[in-house]
Amino acid sequence: MSNPFPAERFQLSDRTAKPFGALLHLQRSIDLDPRIENLVSLRASQVNGCAFCIDMHWKEARAAGETEERLYSLITWRESPLYDERERAGLELTEAVTLVSEGHVPDEVWDRARGQFDDDELAQLVFAITAINAWNRLAITARVEPGHYRAGMLEAA
Repeated sequence: MSNPFPAERFQLSDRTAKPFGALLHLQRSIDLDPRIENLVSLRASQVNGCAFCIDMHWKEARAAGETEERLYSLITWRESPLYDERERAGLELTEAVTLVSEGHVPDEVWDRARGQFDDDELAQLVFAITAINAWNRLAITARVEPGHYRAGMLEAA
């Protein structure tokens, strides 16, 4: 069976089926508002420069009803009025966790997120951010090619 996601270096899923499956299982176990999860996944992928994941999460967000305007404005979410306080808190936490080596996760960022999400939601959000960062690193390392993803392909995998 050929992999629908060409990779320049090699197919990680073919060579590491158990850890790949475990990460996929982790991803599927996250219980978070899909609108927030799509924004978080897309924003972390933008920060990390993961072309494959940007393609994937843009298409998933559009299929879930997200507007083009909010998606193309995401890179400038701080300047845009299109995001509510809950989304802003999630995006700010996403950037802090994604760029953790540049200043860890400041208390004020954590506190803003905690003010918008209950503890269970916040824990799910942290796992969603962690998972997308892991996926970004794998896709970037393997040089998975963007442009082949269609909405729903991940669920079918």
